[in-house]
Amino acid sequence: MDAVLPGEDVIEAGLQDLLAGRETIAALLVAIGSPRLRRLGLELPEQLPQNPEHRLYDLLSQDDPDSAHSRYNAFIRRLVSYERAAEREDSAMRLQRGYD
Repeated sequence: MDAVLPGEDVIEAGLQDLLAGRETIAALLVAIGSPRLRRLGLELPEQLPQNPEHRLYDLLSQDDPDSAHSRYNAFIRRLVSYERAAEREDSAMRLQRGYD
């Protein structure tokens, strides 16, 4: 599937990783955004990693401790960009159905 929304590639990868039981950057990012993503209609596993914010930071720190903070913030911005774009798309679809 081609990514249509900003960050959709990361969200899709995170969903797949969660379903496979893998704790990856993408999976933890989806877990962080799970309340909002569920409201948008995404089906997430019932059991999600505990403390995904801390686990994501720890995972990023293992790679490169000096850049962990900025990389963490960049991933969170990608998540928020996806959520906002998906909400706009959802609102547009609701409006369109209302006018049909």
